[in-house]
Amino acid sequence: MTDADARTPLSQLLAGMTCDDDVCRVHVPDDWLQGRAIYGGLTAALCLQSIYEQHGRDLPPLRSALLSFIGPAGPDVALRPVVVRQGKSTAFITVDMLSDDKIAARATFCFGKARDSKVAQADLPAPQVADPDACESFFERAGGTAPNFTQHFEGRFAGGSMPVSGSDNPEYVIWLRHRDAEIDPVVVGLAALADALPPAAMASFSELAPISTMTWMFDVLDDDPRTENGWWLSQSVAEHSADGYSSQAMRVWNHAGQPIVVGRQNVAIFH
Repeated sequence: MTDADARTPLSQLLAGMTCDDDVCRVHVPDDWLQGRAIYGGLTAALCLQSIYEQHGRDLPPLRSALLSFIGPAGPDVALRPVVVRQGKSTAFITVDMLSDDKIAARATFCFGKARDSKVAQADLPAPQVADPDACESFFERAGGTAPNFTQHFEGRFAGGSMPVSGSDNPEYVIWLRHRDAEIDPVVVGLAALADALPPAAMASFSELAPISTMTWMFDVLDDDPRTENGWWLSQSVAEHSADGYSSQAMRVWNHAGQPIVVGRQNVAIFH
């Protein structure tokens, strides 16, 4: 059996989610874990998928998400989505992820219909980098610093620094795409992909050390995110690190350079 044969595609993992009354359940195989736990991007994707399973896909487009990672999760988790408020144009839905009957994560998602507006402004230019085919493999170059789940992604190093390189420039600019092209809806796969990179503070590490995301918020800037050939350009920058915590900014553009996701993370560092 090859490594590819042993992988569980994300579309298959999502299809294995079962729902009974107000609770959805899913088993996460080892190839999707970060150590013994689920990583933040997959947590977001599973929470979002549970909403679509329970409430259908007639919701307005996803506009924003806020996640708190309270404890380790997996491999078996339960998800409980609750509609907090739903009006004509917006819906707020929370999801609690439970592992061993303990809360592991809490997420709040905001969905909103597009509306006519006189305001249109954008100042999020994509970094000027080479196309993915001209860039070397990021995860292969990262070697032992790449968590197990990264086998489900292709990554191409486009700029910035590498993890655990002792860099004074804690920034990654990486092309990313899923190896699984069957993920639907796209926004669920995008949630998993947007957090696939290690925290940017790790670029400043001189040796491997534990690190853990505490909170993550992100906004989706497009009603129907799409890209060419599956490639998304991801940038993570550690803007401030002190007292065992790092605050990082995160952005994702599609292959055409259109901004799709902006976010922030608070990360606990033990180095």
